[in-house]
Amino acid sequence: MSAEFEYERHGAVGLIRLNRPAARNALTVPMIEGIGAAALAAEADPTIRVLLLTGAGDRAFCSGMDLRAFASGAEFNDSSPGAVGYLRLTGGELTVPVVAAANGSAVGGGLELLLGGDILIAAENATFAFPEVRRGLFPGGGGTAIGARIPVHIALELTLTGASITAARGYQLGLFNAVVAPDLVFATALEYAERIAANAPLGLAACKELVRLAVTDPARAAERRAHWQRTVFTSADAAEGARAFLAKRPPVWRGR
Repeated sequence: MSAEFEYERHGAVGLIRLNRPAARNALTVPMIEGIGAAALAAEADPTIRVLLLTGAGDRAFCSGMDLRAFASGAEFNDSSPGAVGYLRLTGGELTVPVVAAANGSAVGGGLELLLGGDILIAAENATFAFPEVRRGLFPGGGGTAIGARIPVHIALELTLTGASITAARGYQLGLFNAVVAPDLVFATALEYAERIAANAPLGLAACKELVRLAVTDPARAAERRAHWQRTVFTSADAAEGARAFLAKRPPVWRGR
């Protein structure tokens, strides 16, 4: 495991922590590929029910791509397994739910990474921006899809001006699930993750895919809903949920 990020477990929660606090957790190519590989490993592990993503330190969740590495010609091979995993993470395509905890500010690619989360927690002193247009670029890692999370005219304001918003403004817009004091960010995110992890894995996967698709591709959502109805409602976990309810005991999920 690279020293630039850490992976650890908290029960059924897998934790990825960006670990370059002196560089505001800026992303290098090896770091991107390692995070992607860790995300895929968590997704494939049936004992991991939720992935929690955060950063080290108290200054930044992630300041985006390390521009020194970018300027030196470091190449991102988007076909490598780790890169594919990273793109699935930022695109919200992992089957495992993702809680993202912004311990500090998130900028550019760092904000794109944060938006890969299904539940977003932010420190009250953090700011968020897509400054790419000020550098001759655009949010090419999925940031232009932020209009699926906030009103489109606000999404255009952020991407066309490069201006930043505060955590409080993001919460007002519905971008964040909770905005808390910096020292409460991780505990709040872990609480969300543990509440999610207590639920049935197949139901979680169905909810994640269908809720996201309902926003971006309603026709595809309708198609996939039929698949998930057959899969979930006839599953062993569905029967277990009913038995546990009647017996007034916690269910034992098996993910099948």
